[in-house]
Parts: sequence; structure tokens; C-alpha cells
Amino acid sequence: MINIAVVGFGYWGPNLVRNFQESENTRVVACCDRIPERLMQAKTKYPSIETFSEVTDILKNPLIDAVVIATPVATHYEFARMAFENGKHVLVEKPVTASVAEAEKLVEIAEKRGLTFMVDHTFIYTGAVRKMKEIIDQGILGDLYYIDSVRINLGLIQRDVNVLWDLAPHDIAILDYLVKEKPVSVCANGACHVGNGHENVAYLTIYFASGLIAHMHNNWLSPVKVRTMLIGGSKKTIHYDDMEISEKLKIYDKGVDVSTPEGVRDVLVSYRLGDMWAPRLDTSEALRLVTAEFAGCIETGRTPVSDGISGLNVVKILEASEMSIKHRGREVKL
Repeated sequence: MINIAVVGFGYWGPNLVRNFQESENTRVVACCDRIPERLMQAKTKYPSIETFSEVTDILKNPLIDAVVIATPVATHYEFARMAFENGKHVLVEKPVTASVAEAEKLVEIAEKRGLTFMVDHTFIYTGAVRKMKEIIDQGILGDLYYIDSVRINLGLIQRDVNVLWDLAPHDIAILDYLVKEKPVSVCANGACHVGNGHENVAYLTIYFASGLIAHMHNNWLSPVKVRTMLIGGSKKTIHYDDMEISEKLKIYDKGVDVSTPEGVRDVLVSYRLGDMWAPRLDTSEALRLVTAEFAGCIETGRTPVSDGISGLNVVKILEASEMSIKHRGREVKL
């Protein structure tokens, strides 16, 4: 049995505790939060869990095998570093750290100490995203041309980060998971309308050497909640709508065929109007798979699907996008 301590019992912490408690090979033995009311909620629901207000009380406990960090991003590096230095495996919420330098340091420490380092990029464990990975790897889409994602809603406006740092990690992590090629540069634009100095509307473009282009739109001010992604290839296109209940994925055999027959000087464009189908998806709770992956990697020593490097790749794009926004959309090399 792997003994887990969860740091942070706010928005996401209760979901983590529930899933680790319901797992066969893990149990939550401690929960930490600086807000007494949250600790009271945890104790009421899970009487067997010990509660603490200081992280150091958890880290010094030799009975705790792993620490799960669900606190504001500014605290991630310090809490994870202390956990590693006390011999604990670590699962941390997205984004993994507030800077590339911090993420690189955590990857280095975890490798040196032989500890599991995993980032909770929950969406890559969903049935829809895993099916997209399968379709792309099988070559069904052909060469990838573009990825266009929209993740917008009304709030929650964060006080410490802009909208890209809050919402884009989901889609950047999906991009990193689906595409083997690494991006070469980014451009980003955004605007702040609420007076807190952080952009609440932003547009991020990610470039690849092959010609693949990815575009992400994030917005905290939208009256409607949208969670969509288009992945276009030379053969077929995926439409992913996370707000759909039954058919989150649709594959379209619709597109453009381009040819230049011998003796013809102009490029010929023909439109392909084929069928659409919606594949069957695994409906397992993504967070249940996250907790199982974390436990399995601790037991076997294998590398998690969403490891520290995955978290680092996401932060590299976020940090570059912030630099681009400050320079009114200037291209920033990765």
C-alpha cells in the first residue's frame, strides 16, 4: 500500500483525495492546507486522514511515500523540491512550475534521486485524447497540417497568472502528447480588461519545422463555455468537442486534395466530401487513470506518460508566450 499525502484541499484536492482513497493500492494518510475550514471538510469526510497546516510536518513523516501537490503554481517548485529531498515521489498539478528554470531543476533532482515525478495533465488520460493519439499514430489523418483549439468560459479569473497559464496548459499538454515533433517557436497576443495586470484574453500560435501550425484561443470573459479542438491532416480531420456527452470525437473524411499533373502548370485543387464517424471511447474517469499511473510508476519505476519532461515542455511554451505577449506578438524561438 502506497501512503499518499495531499497538499492543498481547495478546488482540485478533494478530487485527488477521493481517487487515491478509492484505489486498491494507495491510501491518503495526510492532508495539508492552511485554511482551517478546508481541513475540517477533509476530516469530516475522511476521519482516518491526519490533517496539517504546514507542509514540513508531512515531509518529515517517514511513513509517507508520495506527495501530491494541488496548490497555487507559485508554490509548486518549493514544495516539490522539499518532497524530493525528503525521498518522496511527487505528483504535481499543472502547470508544473512558474518557470522553465524551476521545472528543469525538479527534473534533475528527481532523476538524481530515482524518484517518480509526474504532472497531472488530466486531459491526456481521457478516452477522447487517448483515442486521438491512437488515430494519429496509425496514420489515419496522414500528415498533420494544423491544430486549432478553443478553451473559453466565464471565469474563474486568477489573481496570480494570466489566462494562458491557467487554461492553455491543458491543450499544450495534449499537443505535446499527440505530436512527436517538437515546436520551434511561438507567437502570442493578449489583453487585460479587468485591471489586475494579467491578460484575460489571449491567442497563442505554435510553429513546427514540418509546417504544422497550432493555434490556441483562451478567454475568461466568454459568456459561453467552449472546449473544442480541430486536428487537420492530409487525409482526414478530427473534431474534438469535450462539451459533447456522447460523441466527443468525430472523424471527417472531408478535405482538400492537391495535385500537379505532368504537363499542367497550375496546381489542381479538388474537394473531398466523404463520410463522418464517431468512434467508441473509453469512459473511465481520467483522474482515476492519473492516480493509477502514478501508483504504477512508483511500484515499477517506469516513466509516467505525463512525466516531468512533459511538464517542462508545457512551461517552455508558456514562458515563451508570455515573452511574446510583452513584445506585442513577436516570434520567440524555443
